[in-house]
Amino acid sequence: MALTGDPGRWARRAASLSLYSALGVLTWSMLPMWLMLAALLDAVVDRRFPRVRAVAFFALYLACELLGVTAAAAIWVRHGRATPERWRQANAALQRRWTTTLMDGACWVFGMTVRVEGAEAVGDGPFLLFVRHSSTADTVLAAALVANPRRLLLRYVLKSDLLWDPCLDIVGQRLPNTFVRRGTGAREREIAAVVALVDGLGPDDGVLIYPEGTRFSPTKLERARAKLADRPDLAALAASYRHVLPPRLGGPLALLDRGLDVVFLDHCGFEGSASFGAFWNGGLVGRTIAVRLRRVPAAAIPVEGRDRWLFEQWQQTDAWVEANS
Repeated sequence: MALTGDPGRWARRAASLSLYSALGVLTWSMLPMWLMLAALLDAVVDRRFPRVRAVAFFALYLACELLGVTAAAAIWVRHGRATPERWRQANAALQRRWTTTLMDGACWVFGMTVRVEGAEAVGDGPFLLFVRHSSTADTVLAAALVANPRRLLLRYVLKSDLLWDPCLDIVGQRLPNTFVRRGTGAREREIAAVVALVDGLGPDDGVLIYPEGTRFSPTKLERARAKLADRPDLAALAASYRHVLPPRLGGPLALLDRGLDVVFLDHCGFEGSASFGAFWNGGLVGRTIAVRLRRVPAAAIPVEGRDRWLFEQWQQTDAWVEANS
């Protein structure tokens, strides 16, 4: 699904592809030198070799990007005139390979382990997938743990800034996702685009949204609490949050109105990549990524007071993160 009103798409792609290509050539052509420099630094300050690992993962990420764009071009040549279903399946298969490679690669490079509870609760679609958002790294978690093992196609609600990632820009807009522009004043139009993702969902589909709207940080939590001054009932719930932001209500509540089950993906462990400094200094090395999946049937979601219900669900997420951090 192309981003509505995106006149700069081709200029953006020319810029992003040029940048990623230059970074790829610079990184891979000089990779032994970068790894040696990182190893020398690590030998002095941290024998876990976090900077060697960071350089290796950066090289893997760039390789995935450039190979992904090449594969996307091959799909266009081979399937550009195919049926819509065949076109969708070809691009979905590429998305599965891309996300699996990044997730498996990150676990191997950083020595991470993943512990999942409640995987059996996911079941078939259609459903809404509400995911906690703590860092950029958790964006592949739902694909790797929920969608790919079951060959489900998740329809993502993502911020438009991510279109500067070439693979997300090209393949992400070939699939039924929506990229929202925050702060444009077109709130109703953006919500309508989010709700439209529910249309035509089948047993192999789901809609993914990050109810918090942005990655967690203590500063963002304080700002979000201040915005709840006119809702003391919700503010009282948000006052207990320590690891999550209060969910935004526009998109999530509009999706809940469509009467679908909700799967919550709670997780912790990626906080070590919440900033580049933490990532560079080994925040992910040896971490255990704990994940909990829980499904709430549509019949169990109240018709009235869904905003409070969502805040209470997020309170459960916060308590689980506290207990597993």
